[in-house]
Amino acid sequence: MSVEDLVGLAVRRLLVVVAALAVVAVGGMLLAAQAVSRVTSEVTPAAEAHQEVLQDLTDLESAVGAWARSGDAAALEDYREAAARLPGHERDVADFAASEPDLQPLLASELQAGQRWLDQYADLRAAAPGGPETFDPARFALGQDLFSRYRAEHAVTARAFDDLTAQARTRAWWLVGATIAATLLLTALAGLVVTRARRDLRRDLSRPLQDLETVVQDMAAGRLEVRAGDAGTREVRAVAAALNELADAQARARAVEAHIHDELRELDTAREDFVSNVSHELRTPLTTISGYLEMVAEEFEDAMGPRHQRMLEATTRNVARLRLLIDDLLTLSRAEARSTSLEQGDVRLLLRDVLTDVAITAAGRDLRVEVEEPEDPLWVLMDRAMLARAFLNVIGNAVKFSRPGSVVTVAASAHEAMVRVTVSDSGIGIPADEVDQLGGRFFRASNAVDNEIAGTGLGLRIVQTIVDKHGGDVRITSEEGRGTTVVVRLPERSARQGIGTPGPTLAQ
Repeated sequence: MSVEDLVGLAVRRLLVVVAALAVVAVGGMLLAAQAVSRVTSEVTPAAEAHQEVLQDLTDLESAVGAWARSGDAAALEDYREAAARLPGHERDVADFAASEPDLQPLLASELQAGQRWLDQYADLRAAAPGGPETFDPARFALGQDLFSRYRAEHAVTARAFDDLTAQARTRAWWLVGATIAATLLLTALAGLVVTRARRDLRRDLSRPLQDLETVVQDMAAGRLEVRAGDAGTREVRAVAAALNELADAQARARAVEAHIHDELRELDTAREDFVSNVSHELRTPLTTISGYLEMVAEEFEDAMGPRHQRMLEATTRNVARLRLLIDDLLTLSRAEARSTSLEQGDVRLLLRDVLTDVAITAAGRDLRVEVEEPEDPLWVLMDRAMLARAFLNVIGNAVKFSRPGSVVTVAASAHEAMVRVTVSDSGIGIPADEVDQLGGRFFRASNAVDNEIAGTGLGLRIVQTIVDKHGGDVRITSEEGRGTTVVVRLPERSARQGIGTPGPTLAQ
């Protein structure tokens, strides 16, 4: 049996039970709702209207009695208002009784008794003069007798209304109870269907899949000798066969992967050794060449012509550029390869040291460096030397690419558990289509190259590598001709954790 057949059988059984459950539940609740609606919208309003009829007649009886005793015109006005309300309430009760054969004769007898009281006493007494001097004991006794008969008829009808209300409520509760019982029965049947389907699925699908999962976990743990069984549905058996083939292929691939991994490790080690050795071998002759160039410049300072002077200056400049490139390559190699032991430090103090280092260069280019920092320390976990080099590169670039007489702003702050160091300049900026390329090895903006501004193209790469080691990030915005803003963000560390406490070690 396939998974589709197995699941389809279980779903069909469950659908039949669910459909029956839905029919019973919906049908039962509709009938119960109708019964409840009859109580709330028909029986109860009619019973209330019936009570209003009694109230109207009672108001009439009180008003006519007051007229008879006092002759007050206000009592006669109350009588007329109650008489105006009475027909409407009687009509509401009569409309309901029209569909209740058992209630019709009772209501008819009650209404006749009320009408007799009105015709034989109340209306006649209201039409006659009022006041103590018009009191007639015989007429008063007749009115009391007729009203008592009406009240007796009303009590019989009221009990009939109470019986109707009780019957309607009983029917509603019976329908609700029957619906709940049928729903529970069908729910239990659905539970049996689900239990049986679960048993079949567990036997034919779940357990074989669990066995496959165990085999996969064993293979992932390196036990490549395990193989899957052939139990379960057709699809599970097909997956087991494919998994066994994959295990065979994986065993072969592991051997190839281990060989490639060893070769990559050797290549990485060779690369680091190459950079270190080449840099060392280049720095030694460069130092010698630089020394000889200085000796030549001093010895022939007044004897060289302009042409030879330019040649000497170009050679000196390129030696310095090559030395800077070697230093940047070594710094980047160390930043990428070394593990970093972090300790807690105040970013403000580190920035002050860096600003001291660039102060002479800034003054020489007629630049003003403005610093904005809070009074409280800005604690982060840092490798002081590496992070100082990152800030030196960022601030040094701002000084290098700014125009003479402009301002470089360095702002430090804390926001949302991050320490932000923002370096802004109003220098040459970076072309918009080249901003995304920043941070690439040896990349230099085209306008920097056109303006013959010295650089290796590794400075920002070094910054990003160092900041990444510290768990932060670097964000750059720039507009050509208007300046550049670099934001370095580092995770803030609470001062309560102690100053100088060794932090974790981050490795690439």
